[in-house]
Amino acid sequence: MSNLAASMSEKKIPPSGWWLWLPVAAGLLAVCLPSFFHLARTTWQNEDNSHGPIILAVVCWLIWQKRHALINTPHQPIAIPGWGLLLLGTLAFIVGRSQRIDTLEVAALIPMLIGILLLMRGWAALRAFWFPLLFMLFMIPLPGLVVEIITGTLKQQVSGVAENLLYDVGYPIARSGVILSIGQYKLLVADACSGLNSMFSLSALGLLYLYLMRYRNWLHVCLMLLAILPIAFVANVVRVMTLVLITYYFGDQAGQGFAHMAAGMVLFMIALLMLLAFDKLLLIIFFRAGSSS
Repeated sequence: MSNLAASMSEKKIPPSGWWLWLPVAAGLLAVCLPSFFHLARTTWQNEDNSHGPIILAVVCWLIWQKRHALINTPHQPIAIPGWGLLLLGTLAFIVGRSQRIDTLEVAALIPMLIGILLLMRGWAALRAFWFPLLFMLFMIPLPGLVVEIITGTLKQQVSGVAENLLYDVGYPIARSGVILSIGQYKLLVADACSGLNSMFSLSALGLLYLYLMRYRNWLHVCLMLLAILPIAFVANVVRVMTLVLITYYFGDQAGQGFAHMAAGMVLFMIALLMLLAFDKLLLIIFFRAGSSS
């Protein structure tokens, strides 16, 4: 009898119906939609955070792909961590919205969602949704001071590398800070040319790609992650060099016109192709290593 009672006490509570999630979904929509509308009118209009809506759409798609885990996972609530994270996230969200601190307002959604998952289903649900929650980090707008520091450093590095490479192949180029002088033209490496946005976007796409590919070789995954930022940096240096050469050969209007806008998209696609090519190279290397062993 004691064994029977023990086994019954350890038995998991059957999963609840999908309808229990309706009030949760309604509450989340009521909380989140005003924030997203505000971000769409303000922060997401900035080029440094223009990837925000795409990240949000991908997160929603990832959650939808895992929707069966919300219904089929047994109900094993984790009360103390769940309530703690939910209350902490709610408090941070209230402060962020009332004070218009977008970074805090968006970041607070992550502990709120973790708390809800723990209270509604438990650790199993959290394990099922670990990647959508991790991917939400790319949706958090960086504080202005952090953006300024990173952007300033990137502009110095990008302009310096571009100047050295062009000078080494014989172009009459000089640099003063982030201003490049070539021939009769002077070009300012602006914040948009720092490459911060492309680094964020490529990092997000690279992480999503690795998640969808489900690689089991952790060395492969780590090498891919380590390659993302250098590839984005190299692509941005090539972008700046391309715009400098267009200006040098075709004039200032050509360098600041359509070519300036197109260069960003083209170079991002090139960076993405470089990342995919590196992935294929690693697959060949690890396949040969596995075959030889």
